[in-house]
Amino acid sequence: MAVVVKVGGARAVDPQGALADVADLVESGEQVVVVHGGSTAVDETLESLGMEPEYVETPGGVVGRFTDEETIEVFQMVMPGKLNTGLVESLQSEGVNAVGLSGVDGGLLEGPRKSAVRVLEDGKKKIRRGDHSGTIESVNVDLLDTLLSGGYTPVVTVPMLGAEGDGTYTAVNADADRAAAAVAGALGADLVVLTDVSGVYADPEDESTRIDSVETAADWDALETAAEGFMTRKVLAAEEALSGGASSVVVATANADAPIQSALSGDGTTLLPSALDDEKKEVSR
Repeated sequence: MAVVVKVGGARAVDPQGALADVADLVESGEQVVVVHGGSTAVDETLESLGMEPEYVETPGGVVGRFTDEETIEVFQMVMPGKLNTGLVESLQSEGVNAVGLSGVDGGLLEGPRKSAVRVLEDGKKKIRRGDHSGTIESVNVDLLDTLLSGGYTPVVTVPMLGAEGDGTYTAVNADADRAAAAVAGALGADLVVLTDVSGVYADPEDESTRIDSVETAADWDALETAAEGFMTRKVLAAEEALSGGASSVVVATANADAPIQSALSGDGTTLLPSALDDEKKEVSR
């Protein structure tokens, strides 16, 4: 069974321990797919170019990036260009035969483009147009299987391939956590989401309140109540991964010794498919 590892893009996340762990897993015969984010690097690049990063809140309370035409150009430069190449370089130095892919390559991550999004501004619901984002509806599993069976380690990033109404395609942004969820679901893999905290905390300010396991619907309700801020997106992604076929999802810190193997051994918040009731499974689909 494959392992999908999402490496976060927050400034506090050091990817080196995870990359060394990927090398150990691959050497032991595991198939690993790395999916990475990079919002911090994108924001820093935007600011260096005199552009202000823009984040919006959906009516559902999820905060995400608004990606206009100029921002998606920076995304393409930073994510598959700088960050993906850098991770592939580091993995090659670890002895891993890594291959960098964006969601556009081979139609790896595909779905409809969202040119307009619903947002909440000053307590009012509004429509923002000109967005370059999309919803992943399909993963090219054949491409991943071909690489994995050939001994390669895919390193995946956005943008995704966004389908336009006229049948053409546009490279558009997608949330990296949800991209990792789509890949893990399609492969039936375990998903390890590495971030800058050790899991989901019942009290977001108190690490000692970490929720260790989520196995029932009641556990899931408690998890959703506890999650806030950036963790809300990770819980949403976990729901999509599990309903899509992932074996498990673990949210854990990247800044630990052997962080992937540690997470798979239970050091983090482990979410299992049994925690999703039928209604959540249907909504996620």
